[in-house]
Amino acid sequence: MERRKIQAQGPELSRIVAGAWRWHTISPENVERLINVALEHGITSFDHADIYGDHGNEELFGRVISKNPSVRNKIELITKCDIKFPSTKRPATWVKHYDTSKSHIVWSAENSLKTLNTDRIDLLLIHRPDPLMNPQEVAEAFDQLRNQGKVLHFGVSNFTPSQFRMLQKHLSFPLVTNQIEISLSRIDPFFNGDLDLMLELEVSPMAWSPLAGGKLMAEEREVFGTATKYSATYSQLALAWLLKHPSNIFPVVGTTQPERIIEAAKSVEVNLDRQDWFEMLKWVSGHDVA
Repeated sequence: MERRKIQAQGPELSRIVAGAWRWHTISPENVERLINVALEHGITSFDHADIYGDHGNEELFGRVISKNPSVRNKIELITKCDIKFPSTKRPATWVKHYDTSKSHIVWSAENSLKTLNTDRIDLLLIHRPDPLMNPQEVAEAFDQLRNQGKVLHFGVSNFTPSQFRMLQKHLSFPLVTNQIEISLSRIDPFFNGDLDLMLELEVSPMAWSPLAGGKLMAEEREVFGTATKYSATYSQLALAWLLKHPSNIFPVVGTTQPERIIEAAKSVEVNLDRQDWFEMLKWVSGHDVA
């Protein structure tokens, strides 16, 4: 498995990242199996969020890795904060909202440390842009967590280019990623400035839902006509299409099936020809480029 730094001062991650947002739907034994299969195939980076599994997935993952503490030094933990929604686990919340206050960011990161059973978070992301976000408060929270060694690197998720620049201006260290939705079914980032900014700042994006939640695999579309040529599955071709981009996209593959983990890991071996890349773009956009 290829490994790269997501940004010059950022962490080195496996090029395919395992997304844990569905892992509350399977048993702890199967979570352990997924982790082991991922590691066996070079996937060492695991993507979480404090809210996944109704605030339960981090704890589930933490319990599993606590059975073998040596695993922690073999993996990179990514998690997110700032979304709040009504839940029996959060009785003070009555409406879904965002909270990027200093107190909440610090509390959420410290709570994730406990639930993940770790002494450090490799990468913490602001999950969604907050219209009430005070960038100075965010900077203070990040500085505190960084100085205490609780969080090593910081980034954002779902930010527009202007929101990314605005927050970056208030930080003394670089945001190392923007995790956004990118796939053959969601090609806007290639044209709306999202990936242009990443290239300008030499920051690699992460792609959530890179297989469009499985929708791409549900139909044997003409877009996958090149699969036989590359001896690749449809999902591998869809991931290879993202991996081809010079911004060095890190796809986050969310699956509860070990065979899908193995399949995704092998996608890094598929090197698409430029014309095949554009042919796939043609089929999803419905037209040739100008």
